Amino acid sequence: MAGIYVHIPYCRKICSYCDFYRVIDAADKSPFIEAILAEASSRKNYLEGEGVSTIYFGGGTPSLLSQKELMQIISCLREFYEISAESEITMELNPDDVNAAYMKEIGEAGINRISLGIQSWNDHDLKFLNRRHDAARAEKALCETFDAGFDNVTIDLIYGLPGSSSEKWEKSLDKSLSFKIKHISAYHLTIEEGTILGKMKKQGQLTEIDEEESNNQFNLLIDKTSDAGFIHYEISNFGKEGYFSRHNTNYWKQVPYVGLGPSAHSFNRYSRQWNIKDVRRYISAVKKNKPFSEKEELGIKTRFNEYIMTSLRTMWGVDLGYVEEKFEKEGYDYVVNLAAKFISYGLMHQSGKSLTLTTQGKMISDNIISEFMMTER
Repeated sequence: MAGIYVHIPYCRKICSYCDFYRVIDAADKSPFIEAILAEASSRKNYLEGEGVSTIYFGGGTPSLLSQKELMQIISCLREFYEISAESEITMELNPDDVNAAYMKEIGEAGINRISLGIQSWNDHDLKFLNRRHDAARAEKALCETFDAGFDNVTIDLIYGLPGSSSEKWEKSLDKSLSFKIKHISAYHLTIEEGTILGKMKKQGQLTEIDEEESNNQFNLLIDKTSDAGFIHYEISNFGKEGYFSRHNTNYWKQVPYVGLGPSAHSFNRYSRQWNIKDVRRYISAVKKNKPFSEKEELGIKTRFNEYIMTSLRTMWGVDLGYVEEKFEKEGYDYVVNLAAKFISYGLMHQSGKSLTLTTQGKMISDNIISEFMMTER
């Protein structure tokens, strides 16, 4: 079943590593909410009647929305889309925004999965990342989330920070695993151009972590989560049985989705659309019924590349039967012949019709995936 992503671009503070589209919080969000509702209505046929099993509020900082604003959006989505009664409805929260009253409100609005942006349990790291909260506030927020009755809770962590060590990262993991969380998303820091850290790097004010330390931290992540009963189902995602992110898993399995809000992407297997990255222009265009998105038709090689890129990151890997069905003998032979090299190096494993990365292969997944990419002609 399909998914819906709602991008909430507002933030009170810009994190030093973030390259998602975001703007400083607006006092009056009503024009934005009206635009989201109007876009939801205008895109109601995009999924061609396919049922929806997941809704995801991302950002930005979705926890800047009030209960009323959340309920407006969710009610609108239920009106125009076939939302499953058992749908997973996720909301990203900043620890600063969590309190007992708010958690009760968003639960009543329909949120049933919480993604809490902890990032680190170290105050020095949090200052470096320009986060609004400190470690004590993060712990309080996590406890308040559980106290509010939320069971499906994931936290975000960042590792591979400049100057970090395996010892400090291990402490952060141990702290995370001391709570009854069911899912962890852990991302290696990537310094993007245009971010605060990107500018610091350009000016020589920071040095990225070396490869050996980076690998050590990744191995610690795998070992610690495995020992705690988590399943490593995607390069950066670890979940208890029954608690994988259904929304993100759909992305990786090429399931269609519609994206609402500025910069949001939509995908229907054969084309991709993306909305303009400017909240004011987005609101104006939607209000005036003018175009607010661009579209790309996906050729067979692009669809092949996207399938390989997403599937190789997961524990399910590349389904050779699917490759043969969708990309015919040429695509099948291409994958099998290229995979043979990586299998011989111990970087990939084949079991029946499934090709997956080994633990060693996951460490250099970007390099391996890039070798599978077909060039468009």
